[in-house]
Amino acid sequence: MLDTDHLRTFVAVAETQNFTKAGEVVGRTQSAVSIQMRKLEDSLGEPLFERSSRGVALTHQGAQLLIRARRVIAMLKEAEVSVKGSHLRGLVRIGIPEEYSTSVLPTALRTFDAVHPGVEIIVTFGRSSSNAAALAKGDLDICVVYETGGITEQEVLQTDPTVWVTSAIYEQHLLSPLPVAMYTGESWCRTMALDALKDRGLDFRMSYLGTSTGGLIAGVLAGLAIAPLSRSSVPSNCRELTAEDGFPVIDHSNVILIVSQSNPSDAVQGMASAIRQAFFAQR
Repeated sequence: MLDTDHLRTFVAVAETQNFTKAGEVVGRTQSAVSIQMRKLEDSLGEPLFERSSRGVALTHQGAQLLIRARRVIAMLKEAEVSVKGSHLRGLVRIGIPEEYSTSVLPTALRTFDAVHPGVEIIVTFGRSSSNAAALAKGDLDICVVYETGGITEQEVLQTDPTVWVTSAIYEQHLLSPLPVAMYTGESWCRTMALDALKDRGLDFRMSYLGTSTGGLIAGVLAGLAIAPLSRSSVPSNCRELTAEDGFPVIDHSNVILIVSQSNPSDAVQGMASAIRQAFFAQR
């Protein structure tokens, strides 16, 4: 059985990428951290770190463990917070994509409010870039953002592939040049989506721009264009375009949870746990 104390130290090492700095986080010497990590690797029978003169980086096995270690630690924190439930007060500010406004978020809010009714909650629906920037500035306590797929050191709530979507009625994907709806401003989603069309040599035109997912969906429903959307946000009167249609998945995007380190209050930690539970429940 894994030692939870070792897991806490492991997370500190993963986040600081340095045994000495991790020791400062968990209150141990560098040698004590090294011993703990060696014991953890021995118990798993897998290397968790790639060591170099510049510090440490996670191996593939280490990245997989990090996702689960954070969940274990969060559950332990949640158990502690639930005991204090009725005493929690304060403010929690959440930034989340509007894709989850009618699915995950209501579940998380109900779960949290049932235990912590004295906490004030502010929710901001925004794109990933704006949510992450707001959290970095201290304007949010928790944010849920999309990130390109693959190995990450962030906490992954789920994968939610980015796909091309067309109207079930108008089937804009059959038109030439291909009409495309896209987010305004630069983003990895915009870049990857347009690169995917260029790589296939498709003749396309930008026919519609929107600042939000709802705006792109409106353009698709009106028959103006196809759009890159997260799979979870495809409405019933639209359909995902597949490889059989000539439109493979754009990216197997990760949905990431980021909790502010500048405001690690019990209320914030409790809400983060409620969001984790809500995402887990919808799988």
